[in-house]
Amino acid sequence: MKKSFNDIINQKVPVLVDFTADWCGPCKSMAPVLKQLKAELKDAISIIKINVDKNQELAAKYQVKGVPTFIIFKQGKQTWRQSGMQSISQLKQAIQG
Repeated sequence: MKKSFNDIINQKVPVLVDFTADWCGPCKSMAPVLKQLKAELKDAISIIKINVDKNQELAAKYQVKGVPTFIIFKQGKQTWRQSGMQSISQLKQAIQG
């Protein structure tokens, strides 16, 4: 069964949502950073990618104007948001902060 976006962001662990696009160079550059972040934090975080071209309603709902845009949700509440490339330390600080 496919979970809805609301089901996903209401998990007990923080959820990092990566609003991305296939044509976005910086988005591709973020892939290894996100992979490393998941490797370090393991089950303490959930990371999902949302393609803005395929999910325009969701992108509009969260007013995503540029990609990549990262939003952290903790139990359904948006706790952090940043556009552009992020370092692993910036993301860890935002998640644990």
